Amino acid sequence: MDKKPLLIAEHIDKRFGITHAVNDVSLTIDAGEIRGLIGENGSGKSTFSQMLCGIYTIGGGSFTLDGEKLHIRNQVEANNVGIAIIVQEMGTLSGLTVAENIFLGHEEPFMHFGIKDTGAMNREAQRLLNEYGFGRIKAADMIDHYNFEDRKLVEIVKATYSKPKILVVDETTTALSQNGRLELYKIMDAVRADNRTVIFISHDLGEVLAHTDSVSVLRDGEYIDTVRSSDVTEDDLKRLMVGREIGSAYYRTDYGQKISEEVVLKVENVSVPKEIRNISFSLHKGEILGFGGLSECGMHEVGKAIFGASWDRSGSVTLADGTVISNIPTAIRHSIAYASKDRDNESIILNESIRNNVVLPSIDDLANRGLLNQRKLTQFAEKHAADMQTKMQNVNQFVSDLSGGNKQKVVLARWIGKGSDILVLDSPTRGIDVKVKQAIYALMSELKEQGKSIIMISEEIPELLGMADRILIMKDGVINGEFLRHPELSEEDLIEKMV
Repeated sequence: MDKKPLLIAEHIDKRFGITHAVNDVSLTIDAGEIRGLIGENGSGKSTFSQMLCGIYTIGGGSFTLDGEKLHIRNQVEANNVGIAIIVQEMGTLSGLTVAENIFLGHEEPFMHFGIKDTGAMNREAQRLLNEYGFGRIKAADMIDHYNFEDRKLVEIVKATYSKPKILVVDETTTALSQNGRLELYKIMDAVRADNRTVIFISHDLGEVLAHTDSVSVLRDGEYIDTVRSSDVTEDDLKRLMVGREIGSAYYRTDYGQKISEEVVLKVENVSVPKEIRNISFSLHKGEILGFGGLSECGMHEVGKAIFGASWDRSGSVTLADGTVISNIPTAIRHSIAYASKDRDNESIILNESIRNNVVLPSIDDLANRGLLNQRKLTQFAEKHAADMQTKMQNVNQFVSDLSGGNKQKVVLARWIGKGSDILVLDSPTRGIDVKVKQAIYALMSELKEQGKSIIMISEEIPELLGMADRILIMKDGVINGEFLRHPELSEEDLIEKMV
């Protein structure tokens, strides 16, 4: 049976100042399909979907849903007509309970004579959480008690419990463990089976081909093509995304290089309650040390602990000169950089300019007798943002206006500008397109050649195998295996120590 068009986008347009984010995009999406939407960072895919969902106003053109023209002014109105979104970064609100986040904007069923029935709301939210298999999350708890992934699971419930006609999944899988991803795929399949529609945005092209029926490609804000997922390869999608062939030089190709004996950082018996236990290792000069494992294995907490960001940490983190790293200011002063997995909340200040973000850790270095020269700050930011090939209007643009890949470039520009000798990079390519990934891997290799030392924490096994000199695998809060770089080292070798 032929599919019925559910969403028709006609001449959709959006500008942010001089940036033409979406340029005259028209496409049709059917009921009962999972449609991939891909493109490089800054291609317009998130802007397009966020106009559909009422997060941005439409600059030009129109959306028609199920035969009715849409006039959406905000996200609540989008929910009311049957459109929901799960965003890449944090989509829950601190200071509210889990239940209040799930029903935010839709509290009417729990209101009686102007008074909210909190008990009824909590019971219904818990019923939903249990139904989704997320029963360990408690509806009455404050959302702040839960980590990034659990908060993302709450967002999945919030976006889907009302059975929207269109569910937009915007880079959500990058925040989830493998088990979380499998749960999301099941939900996507259920939406399709119910003759509703998923718009699936991801930079993982293998994931896109495995979990979609068709794929639409945007490039520089313009519509390029829609192809059937079964008819194309990842390389075909890459060519459509960038307009040319992507080179094969992706990961490192060198093997057998001896790791320097010079130790630049020593971690001894570091523990964080309920997270990690008695972690000990050394980082060597010019080494890329990878940390891998399943979600909740504790590897992300290791990065925070090294940077002095875990307030209840025990054990010691010591530099080669004997300096003890116990807090963030000491880490920054002694040339340690940290890029968090939770980029928007922990690595950048969204409602500040690119300039202010880039110069932040270097303020003391740039000051002259305690005074700051604004022109000098601007020149500093311009240089390092340009070195990272950040796509921007200028350094006065707010970071919140940038794509995920360009936000990550600002994070790296900040620490490259600081001249940090030790870089702790947690999920450095999360939510980033193939071309920017290639650039970040090249940068890591360049930093290694300069004698910089990198701790790379990653949930992507190919990334660990492709970039690390040495890999430590964590399980249940402890180091469970160690591997040296070798061409015959396989994913199965690492997985055996993860599970």
